[in-house]
Amino acid sequence: MDRVTTAVTVERPCEEVFDYLADIANHAEFMVPLFKDWHLTRVNSYGRGAGARFRSTARMDRFGWGELTFLDVQAPQRIVAAGRGGKYNRIETSWEWTLEPQGSGSTRVELVFESEPPLPTDKLVETLSGRRAWFRRGARKSLQQLRAILEQSPRGKRRGVRASVAGL
Repeated sequence: MDRVTTAVTVERPCEEVFDYLADIANHAEFMVPLFKDWHLTRVNSYGRGAGARFRSTARMDRFGWGELTFLDVQAPQRIVAAGRGGKYNRIETSWEWTLEPQGSGSTRVELVFESEPPLPTDKLVETLSGRRAWFRRGARKSLQQLRAILEQSPRGKRRGVRASVAGL
């Protein structure tokens, strides 16, 4: 899939937005338009090495399970993650969240997503299924939901559903 980029401005300081995003368990709360059934891959959900498995909300997605692991976490401006999904987990994905201070306590959050289907049939399925448009819409809604969560909830207060370790 070609690169998908979307951004939103959140009326919160960069450090607060980064702390929320660096905890992968929080992603289950705002990524609802794209993914569901989140499960952590380790007990520590914060920072480098934190990971999760989830299922796509796309219609008729037979191989909707995917995974995501934080590879590089540079406070308070950047989080880089890699994952896999699709049939036999063979489609590699890359994610990057970039945070930029926008003055007066607001932060611009940009999400860049890209997938690398290895087989021509995988590329064809992505093209014919409208996966790029579905992801772009879902990513935009997810970032709007992130903004709503951070702007409406007091810092430190539990905001909603978080991912947990499978079986716990």
